[in-house]
Amino acid sequence: MPVILVSRSRRPPNSDVELEDAQYYDGGGALRDLDTPESRFFSEELKVVIERAIAELPADLRTAVTLREFDSMSYEGIAEVMDCPVGTVRSRIFRAREAIDKQVKEQLDGAV
Repeated sequence: MPVILVSRSRRPPNSDVELEDAQYYDGGGALRDLDTPESRFFSEELKVVIERAIAELPADLRTAVTLREFDSMSYEGIAEVMDCPVGTVRSRIFRAREAIDKQVKEQLDGAV
């Protein structure tokens, strides 16, 4: 029977990393510290940009996206609350997300 040799560097790691924890793993067995002063500052700055973007939305867009993202309501539930068709709710949420994304992108482009 032939013997198959495998290089140690090609062997899988001795410990498995869950997919959810992969961002914290540096590949060498240690965990990365993602809670740095820079990351905390950036997170707070991003939060302010998102809050401002939501506050600047027209009322119908702000209501739709808030009910969806913060209250986790279904499109049908939002349509009932807002007394409009589901298609209108989808459109409002899409436009709201687009406006928020635009402001976040502008912030990111300005930060680089």
